[in-house]
Amino acid sequence: MTAILSALHSFQLTPWKMLGFAGALMFTSRWFVQLYYTRKYKRVVMPLAFWVLSVCGSFLLLIYFVLGKNDSVGILSNCFPVFVSSYNLVVCIRQRRRRLAKLK
Repeated sequence: MTAILSALHSFQLTPWKMLGFAGALMFTSRWFVQLYYTRKYKRVVMPLAFWVLSVCGSFLLLIYFVLGKNDSVGILSNCFPVFVSSYNLVVCIRQRRRRLAKLK
């Protein structure tokens, strides 16, 4: 417990940490977006905003861990989500375009 209190006491907010916190906030907020849409439509929904937040959050965290912290665990844990989220975002955009094209 002393180590945690000491780390919090000596905490300094650097530009890299701000980038990391922004990425973590984006990546976490996607679940609130998903929860909102699921409650709104009364079924499980993965809106476009979920995938946008996933890609942006993962990308920011990846930059933070590669350039700011040089942490192999953080790099590996964010490498896969950024690619999967990007793929799902592209699929979601293509589906929307197809739906819009059918309506015309």
